[in-house]
Amino acid sequence: MVQIGPHEIDRSRFDWDEARNNPFWCPDAQTVAVWEAHLEKIRKSGSSTGAVVEVEATGVPAGWGAPIYGKLDAELAGALMSINAAKGVEIGAGFASAALTGEENADEMRMGNDGQPVFLSNKAGGVLGGISTGQAVTARIAFKPTSSILTPRRSLDEAGQEIELRTKGRHDPCVGIRAVPVVEAMVACVLADAYLRHRGQVGAAPFVPRPQD
Repeated sequence: MVQIGPHEIDRSRFDWDEARNNPFWCPDAQTVAVWEAHLEKIRKSGSSTGAVVEVEATGVPAGWGAPIYGKLDAELAGALMSINAAKGVEIGAGFASAALTGEENADEMRMGNDGQPVFLSNKAGGVLGGISTGQAVTARIAFKPTSSILTPRRSLDEAGQEIELRTKGRHDPCVGIRAVPVVEAMVACVLADAYLRHRGQVGAAPFVPRPQD
């Protein structure tokens, strides 16, 4: 989780391991208290708040996906948008890339010490032309605030009469928190499908993750 309501994490303190140490999957330990206070305020008011979940899949080899049908980023976006309450998906730099120049957005390459190509950045989010580049596949998903809130909202009944709706009972003030493992599972399913299609098409050797993955 990288954002709840208007409160984003400080990326200078980003630590993937920290995300397992708190109930919000937050990779910034100092933001946890901010989110707790925000959610308590939202809960007491009977309202709800949105969130942004970020996912990173490492160890994905280059070559998975296709240039037109079966684009890896399109498959990911479709799967992630199918999650309940998801309202937006971006791959890599996503919408921020609209403000970049071609030079800023380009993921330049050099040859590494091991004789393998190395990217100097990952604005593409690990996918170029619908095909994995070998870099980490990254995406962010925006989840809307829960629609079930205590504040009366104007609506219409089945007869077309104007009414006010008020949802009673217990409801999560932020469904994005529940979405974190769902997002991970969705990405894993899409990548598993991509691996199987790749193996069926080119007969590649079984994928073995690198030790650090």
